Amino acid sequence: MLTGPEQWSKCNDSKLYKESKGKITQKPDRSMARITLPDGSTLEANDGTTAAQIAEQIGPGLAKAAVAAKIDGQLVDLSTPLQGEVAVQIITPKDAEGLEVMRHSCAHIMAEAICRLWPDTRLVYGPAVEDGFYYDIDLDEPVRPTDFERIEAEMAKIIKADTPFVRIEMGRAEAVNKLAGDKYKIDNINRADSDVISFYLHGDGFEDLCRGPHVPSTGKVGSCKVMSVAGAYWHGDPTQKMLQRVYGTAWPTKKDLDDYLQRLEEAKARDHRVLGKHLDLFSFNEAGPGFAFMHAKGMVIWNAIVDFWRSVHDRYEYEEIRTPIILNEQLWHRSGHWDNYKENMYFTDVDNVGYAIKPMNCPGGCLVYKTRQHSYREFPMRVAELGLVHRHEASGVMHGLFRVRQFTQDDAHIFCTPEHITSEIIGVINLTFEIYRAFGFEDFHIELSTKPEKHIGSDEIWETATHALKEALAAKGIEYQINEGDGAFYGPKIDFHIQDCLKRSWQLGTIQLDFSMPERFEMVYTDKDNTEKTPVMIHRAVLGSFERFIGILIEHYGANFPVWLSPEQVRILPISEKSNEYAEKVKAALKEAKLRCTCDCSDEKIAAKIARAHGEKLPYMLVVGPKEAESETVNVRIRGIKESKGMGITEFLARMKTKIADKKIDLSL
Repeated sequence: MLTGPEQWSKCNDSKLYKESKGKITQKPDRSMARITLPDGSTLEANDGTTAAQIAEQIGPGLAKAAVAAKIDGQLVDLSTPLQGEVAVQIITPKDAEGLEVMRHSCAHIMAEAICRLWPDTRLVYGPAVEDGFYYDIDLDEPVRPTDFERIEAEMAKIIKADTPFVRIEMGRAEAVNKLAGDKYKIDNINRADSDVISFYLHGDGFEDLCRGPHVPSTGKVGSCKVMSVAGAYWHGDPTQKMLQRVYGTAWPTKKDLDDYLQRLEEAKARDHRVLGKHLDLFSFNEAGPGFAFMHAKGMVIWNAIVDFWRSVHDRYEYEEIRTPIILNEQLWHRSGHWDNYKENMYFTDVDNVGYAIKPMNCPGGCLVYKTRQHSYREFPMRVAELGLVHRHEASGVMHGLFRVRQFTQDDAHIFCTPEHITSEIIGVINLTFEIYRAFGFEDFHIELSTKPEKHIGSDEIWETATHALKEALAAKGIEYQINEGDGAFYGPKIDFHIQDCLKRSWQLGTIQLDFSMPERFEMVYTDKDNTEKTPVMIHRAVLGSFERFIGILIEHYGANFPVWLSPEQVRILPISEKSNEYAEKVKAALKEAKLRCTCDCSDEKIAAKIARAHGEKLPYMLVVGPKEAESETVNVRIRGIKESKGMGITEFLARMKTKIADKKIDLSL
């Protein structure tokens, strides 16, 4: 499917319909096509039989749901004819590719609707994106949220008409001639990687210049909605004209759309920026854009995570180090960051010598390694660092704790021999899953990212490293997705994605195998044959950015933190001033047990105290009065539960100790 500069669109007349006659008609061929289906079964059909006809042959239910096909792994239109021996997979909206095809087709429908309402619109491009699609348009009149219903009404007419998407192909020169005078489309053609340019036709003469594929007809795009509009520079270049980017979403059914909209509302209620301010966890200031200020309550969460992180790493036999934030320019040339990451770094001069603020911790870890000689007997060496790094982010992409310019990365570097690679990667996977599960994340998605265009090291080294990562994943029996060309510049990597309670995916951990940097730093160890050899270096992070992870936790929990993470775990609420003395006694007992607690001895009524504690998302409230003072008990109220429960202080402390030690998510006692 085409995105960005490879997709073009134009609202025009029906000229291409007339030009297409004769170009899309195929002469029947009596030879046979042999088709292999995903389950390994085969069937035969006449050459020229389309993927849609194969879907019909498999079953009417599949044919009705089908939106595209894969032929020998390539995503194509259902109208594509089959020739010879081919592997065929019918794609439906249940498949990720099918949902993307459906959304991309919906972008074309929205484009036609906009052109109907604003005939002066010049369309640029409109790809599918996560959870929806957008279309960049050049239109002097602003599109406003009040226009969304009008756009949706036109889209509904186009969808109801259920007209087919028809693909027409022509040579590059012919396409350039046809679109002469339109700078957007000519630019897009010049950026195309094929000399065959395709148009898609639908509706009343609407045409899009696009690689496709698309759904068979406009009625197959499911349920859709226009969501928002924003500014966007052409090619992201601020020197170019500001375009309007109209966003939409599309889902297979009305229920899917309604569920998505409900999740969006829930996400707004869980926005970490709003909750962070409300609960006094962190802030940002114009004195340092993109640099988070962690407040006292935020640091309680931070330190609880760090303590847990350190305890797990201690069990997995990691040692912890700390390296400088600023290192000289020569080091970054040597590491390869200067040539491959310079645009993301900050620089300064010290005594007329160029320095850089570190964007990554690995070069510092290499220098620590080189401070002494090493033997194979020390391997594997597992060295961790909670390293503060700085990376330049454009002001337009910064977003609360999710995208910052300064963050603490839970880095580690493992130095080992080639024989250790598989076992060490398995060890990192085990550690990673253990940490994620402690925070309540059980749904993981794994990606293996391969050699990018911009990289260091030979092809042979990359092949060896990639094979080693595949071996480790196979040994663990983990299913994974190949992410071609998205590896780090120094090596392939395994990325860990978690899913939060709103079904959003977050990339957190990473394992990167590196044969190049140890060579660049001339790192060696003495092997058992008494020769010097270069170690293998495994880079890994589990939580990634601590700041970002805390933002994810705030939204995942809705700031209703489990007790072990809560800045304030218990609040004692005396029902009147007469019970303040007993409340302070309870507080002293809880403090002695190392619980984070306070006592609300204000002169407000107990109902107001309880309401405030609920609003501040306290896990536990202990209501005390004369009755509790006499029996030395507490009346326990749990966040989110109306009923209260009486128990002795000793019993409450014992249950809290277990709840915290076991990292329990639920609060029931």
